[in-house]
Amino acid sequence: MILMNKKFSYLNQHKSYAYIGKDLKRTDVLDKVTGRGKFTADLKFSNMLYGKLIRSTEAHARILKIDTSEAEKLPGVKAIITAKDVPSTKYGLSPARYDETIFCSDKVRYYGDKIGAVCAVDEETVYKALQLIKVEYEVLPAVFTPSEAAREDAPQIFEEYPGNVNTEIHLEFGDVEQAKKDAHYIRTDRLVGQRTLHGVIEPHCTIANWEGKRVHVHAAHQSAHYLQHHLARIFNMKEGDVRVTIPYVGAGFGGKLDVSGLDVAAVALSRITGQPVKMFFDMEEVWLNGRGRHGMDMTYTTGVTREGKIIFVENETILDGGAYTGLGVATSYYAGSLLTVLYDFDNYRFDAYRYVTNLPPCGAQRGHGQPHPRYAFESHLDHIAEDLGIDPIEMRIINARQANTITPNGYEVKSYYLKEANELARDVSGWKEKKGKMSAGKGIGVGNGGFVSGAGFCMYRTDLPHSVAMIKIYNDGTHAILYTQAVDIGQGSDTVLTQMAAQAMGYPYEDISICTRDTDLATLDFGAYASRQTLMAGWAVRRAGEEVKKKILAQAAEMLEVKEDGGYRSGKLSPDELDCEEGIVYVKQEPAVNITFAEAARAYFVKHGVLTGTGYYHPGKLGGKHKGAAVGTSPAYSSATQVCEVEVDMETGLTKLQGTWDVHDSGFVINPQLLHGQVHGAFSMGIGETIWEKVVFDEKGKLLNGNFAEYRMPTALDMPHVESLVLDTFEPNGPWGVKEVGEGATTPTLGCVANAVYDAIGVRIAELPLTPEKIWRGLKDAREAKEKDGK
Repeated sequence: MILMNKKFSYLNQHKSYAYIGKDLKRTDVLDKVTGRGKFTADLKFSNMLYGKLIRSTEAHARILKIDTSEAEKLPGVKAIITAKDVPSTKYGLSPARYDETIFCSDKVRYYGDKIGAVCAVDEETVYKALQLIKVEYEVLPAVFTPSEAAREDAPQIFEEYPGNVNTEIHLEFGDVEQAKKDAHYIRTDRLVGQRTLHGVIEPHCTIANWEGKRVHVHAAHQSAHYLQHHLARIFNMKEGDVRVTIPYVGAGFGGKLDVSGLDVAAVALSRITGQPVKMFFDMEEVWLNGRGRHGMDMTYTTGVTREGKIIFVENETILDGGAYTGLGVATSYYAGSLLTVLYDFDNYRFDAYRYVTNLPPCGAQRGHGQPHPRYAFESHLDHIAEDLGIDPIEMRIINARQANTITPNGYEVKSYYLKEANELARDVSGWKEKKGKMSAGKGIGVGNGGFVSGAGFCMYRTDLPHSVAMIKIYNDGTHAILYTQAVDIGQGSDTVLTQMAAQAMGYPYEDISICTRDTDLATLDFGAYASRQTLMAGWAVRRAGEEVKKKILAQAAEMLEVKEDGGYRSGKLSPDELDCEEGIVYVKQEPAVNITFAEAARAYFVKHGVLTGTGYYHPGKLGGKHKGAAVGTSPAYSSATQVCEVEVDMETGLTKLQGTWDVHDSGFVINPQLLHGQVHGAFSMGIGETIWEKVVFDEKGKLLNGNFAEYRMPTALDMPHVESLVLDTFEPNGPWGVKEVGEGATTPTLGCVANAVYDAIGVRIAELPLTPEKIWRGLKDAREAKEKDGK
């Protein structure tokens, strides 16, 4: 595999910077390669207890009795709690759908649902205690698919969701019915996406410790702020009485954004025992916690002109939400809202139904509501192109949204270069020489995608800034500390934000450290989700750095003097005549006249006692006014095109990937190496979901493959050559013109690979994953149908 660090200057020429646009060393590299860095599970405290959740062994049942008496007698057991011992406050991530409690009080809604917790002096004792706890149930009928949940005689999982419909969306823009009359050609396709999971290497872990009236929570989480807010709300506390510290996080991909049972149980057990309590998931419990990708059943009807221009789209999507809501409302809207950003058409109808079922809850997973719909629509679009005799990439070029446009649902798109991405992907992949000319079993496919660059909404209290940053300079000017609550979950945001701080101040990158992920010490940020940190936290950091630089230039203007020479006047300098780069403050017209940043900083300290800068970012009012308009509203949108080659064994159905080209419109790239790493990881995740991955349950809702041995994920041996290319673009709403790459790089992959498989075998497998068995059966059915027609 080779990651190409190339930039093709189609659209914008950026100046050369000292610290941004460079492959600078990650701030966390030594901690992680030496093992010095600590994750939550690595933390130990004096007198610490170990806790586990008591989980349901039924998918849907009334709780008749919980007998903890034998476990309570076990030496070393310190506390056992159930619903009667904790607040009954409902919570979740969507205020419109708070439907989860700390523990189930009346009935359980999926196999593995949480009904209590136990803590003991060590892990061995806590596992023994779990075996001694007995729960009596009245088993209730259960439903495991949306179609089962939708039946008239289906059991009601929640009283507040009649018909088991958790979220229902009906949106229409333009005049779809008239567009149907105007269309030259109309086609309908139905495709299905499966449940998948994030596959994080670090299981969830939370440690809570009460310190007087305050509780200190250490957690593997994607947002210190949201965790603090929801814990305070659940336990009826002041937010300031909940301190959240997030150590290094071993990936999240959305799976560590919801408040988990570990978080609330740890706080409750620590308060009861007066000791620190560590709660942890084993790998199977990560699967039981769920919050992964929704299964989706998607039907698209699209009308086009004779030339292939899209006139209208009808989109019906049915989502399997599992037992609780979490971020499911947002996922439901995302499933339809962002198609209008990708392609340019005026008439659109979107209907969605999210059903609750008796399976683990689904939530946000990389790309949040987008990869399955992109797989379905990109497959659908390929069929339309084929029916019209149009090259698939040309079909996408014809319909690609342009920059400086507004979508029919009111999203303002400033920079957007999907057309150019398709052209470059076509050229570098050799598409014209390969498409339709490859031997049997070999195929090439294309997929388009993209994502928001920082969602313009938050889950509550949108009057707050989305990110705040502060930079403090030491009194001798030789070191700077950047304070931010932005969460690095492995994507490298600590590094990128430090680069931005260095550039904004003109201060050496290697002399900046970052203080983050601590609600007591760092400044407000909503965390790692919706590809927001480079843009939103980046704006806050840039503004904080510029404030520091402004103070330094003003101080230096008093200290520097330029004598008359060559017509340049002497006298007091204006700060506007100065600049600061790489720790040197100099006169722009006489660079030899300079002092160090440190000298100016120390002089500033003598006069003012402190040298700091602060900055914040709020996106303001964005988007349309229809219901759900906030979901998908963003200050910026990325776009991407992927082309992939595959080889399919026509006898066994086994698929091998031969090569991939990814072209991303990410605006200005702060750290190219990190961007290409994101593309590599995103493609790996995407091919796994396309070809192998699926969370599987038995007929009673019990998880069957909750481990990395039986949940098939790609390894390094499955990865093809990946050529990652970046368009040189600029986003006016981003600091230095930045946009996202972390989630947008996932969205084209499923459709790209699926289209390549279709090109290779001539049969569309309409349900993910595209396993060898499905391909083998598809080929067998196609042969039999052909033989039947021949007779």
